[in-house]
Amino acid sequence: MIVATQALRAPLAEPQQEAAAIPLPAPIMRTASWSSFDAPDARAAWDKLAQRASEPNPFFESWYLLPALRTQDPDQSVTLLCAEQNGALIGLLPIRLERRYYQRPVPHLASWHHPNCFLGAPLVAAGQERPFWQALLEWADRNPGSGLFLHLPQLPLAGPLYAALIDELRAQGRFAALVHREDRAMLASDLSADAYLEAALSGKKRKELRRQFARLSELGDIQFERRTDAAGLERWVDDFLALEHSGWKGAAGSALASHHATTLLFREGLAGAAAHGRLERLTLTLDGEPIAMLASFLTPPGAFSYKTAFDERFSRFSPGVLLQRENLAMLDHPAVRWTDSCAAADHPMIDHIWRERRAIGRVSIAIGGPLRRFAFRLIAKAELGRNPAGLTP
Repeated sequence: MIVATQALRAPLAEPQQEAAAIPLPAPIMRTASWSSFDAPDARAAWDKLAQRASEPNPFFESWYLLPALRTQDPDQSVTLLCAEQNGALIGLLPIRLERRYYQRPVPHLASWHHPNCFLGAPLVAAGQERPFWQALLEWADRNPGSGLFLHLPQLPLAGPLYAALIDELRAQGRFAALVHREDRAMLASDLSADAYLEAALSGKKRKELRRQFARLSELGDIQFERRTDAAGLERWVDDFLALEHSGWKGAAGSALASHHATTLLFREGLAGAAAHGRLERLTLTLDGEPIAMLASFLTPPGAFSYKTAFDERFSRFSPGVLLQRENLAMLDHPAVRWTDSCAAADHPMIDHIWRERRAIGRVSIAIGGPLRRFAFRLIAKAELGRNPAGLTP
């Protein structure tokens, strides 16, 4: 499916305004092994970039991406594309030459992602979005290898980063295709938590939640705990892994604790998030034992609901929903304007509580010379069926 996208344009500057500042040089795009960035100075530059990024993405920050690479890319097939300007890091994207394209033997360059990465936006310093894309596309043209196109999965389809990509594609007359789009639940409102719940759920549903909470309270002492520090984190992680594994995910082999690599990623990722002031933990306990848990990443002005789990023995009381009702307090967070659910589209639970939606898509872009670009048009046409117009004219 292709969705036509309106490019965002900045207003023209008035001619009588003061002279513009001296333009910065174009970024230099270089590649680096991710292991070379696993050093104090490199991580410090990376963390500084994350603080300046126009599109927050915790999954590409140092404290999460490095553990993901260590556990899932031992042969270091993933490369870090680093855009530098005047010696400063202004853009970063993990990239790899993939041999298969969603079950098909079609080689292509792609930003790297894994099942526990819920956003693919590169980290780009605010104000440098257009130069970053230009440098990235020039690099891909020069270094396609056997790749037939560039593929960017899990890309947010709104905001300055995406608008700059569309502008650059149109300026170059470069063909691109939005090959998939989904709208996932998002929390973004000026309402208070109570007012939001009243607007989102019917009176009957709110009454049912009150009843379930009352019945649950009859079983023992019920408490909610919210923490943003690292106190007791190791025990909290142990409890979360056990809680998630005790349910259907454990039975299906998809729980974090089902695999050594994802267990390590969760442990190291949450420890790194806490050390960087990025972690919020919300817990519902019954007589001191957790029965619902939520880990969120705080990346002002946004936040991301990373992982949640609940004790299925208490399903009749909807502990996961009760936890999300409490989590509406995120609306009152002074530094957070929106929260990405990281949930699949049409999620049966969160979609009924969070009313806003965030568009996420997969974008494929022509690279290289005329023959390679022609081949990509054929691939895009086959993938998109009757509507192969793409995002650019």
